[in-house]
Amino acid sequence: MYLTKPGRSNDHVKGSEVRAARVYLRVSTDEQDLTRQESIVAGARAAGFYVAAVYREKASGARPDRPELLRMVADLQPGEVVVAEKIDRISRLPLPEAELLVEAIRGRGARLSVPGIVDLSDLVADSAGVARIVLEAVQDMLLRVALQTARDDYETRRERQREGIEIAKKAGRYTGRKPDLAHHRRIVGLREAGMSIAKTAELAGCSIAHVKRVTAIHRARSAPPSSASADNSR
Repeated sequence: MYLTKPGRSNDHVKGSEVRAARVYLRVSTDEQDLTRQESIVAGARAAGFYVAAVYREKASGARPDRPELLRMVADLQPGEVVVAEKIDRISRLPLPEAELLVEAIRGRGARLSVPGIVDLSDLVADSAGVARIVLEAVQDMLLRVALQTARDDYETRRERQREGIEIAKKAGRYTGRKPDLAHHRRIVGLREAGMSIAKTAELAGCSIAHVKRVTAIHRARSAPPSSASADNSR
C-alpha cells in the first residue's frame, strides 16, 4: 500500500496530469459536528488536488457498513487519492476487516493520504528489486500498525465508558446520555414545516434514522392520552 502525501509529486505522475482526490469526513454520532474537518477539503485543493467528491458520514468507524464510505469506495477511479483527517476516520475496525477495506481501496486503483502515517511512496517509486520489496513491506507494516492503533484506541475508549457507567450506576448517578434538545427541536420544526425525512436529515446534518427516531419520540409525547391508550390496546 502506498500512501501519497498531498503536495508531493511522484515520478510516475506527469506534470500536466490532474491529481484527483475524494475526501472522506466522519464523526461518530449525530450530535457531533463535521465543521472542523471541512478544512481538509480546502487543504486538498491547496495541495494541488482536484476534489472529485466529498463524502460526509455520521457513523461509528467500527461499522463496516457505512453508506458514504461504501459509496466512496464504489466511486473510486484508478489513480485517485482518498484524503481523510486521520486513519481512524477511515477505520476503527478490527485489523482483518480494516485490511479488507484497504484492499478494496487498492483494488479500485486508489491510494490513501492520511496525516501521521510515514509516506515511503517516493522511495518505492525510485527503487527496484529487493529494495523495492523491502520498502513496500515496511509501508504495509506501518499501515497495519496505524490501523491496529486506531482499533486499540476505540476499544480502550469503549472500556473506559463501560467502567464509568458501572461506577455511576453503583453510585446512583447514571442517567444515560442526555439528548441534544436544540437539535431535536430543529428536526421537529423542519418536519412540521413539511420537509421530507430525507430533506430534514440533510438540513439538520444527521442521519435519516435519527430523524425518524426523533419524530417518533415527538409524536408519542404529543399524542393525547386517549390516543396512546387506543394505540396500546390494538
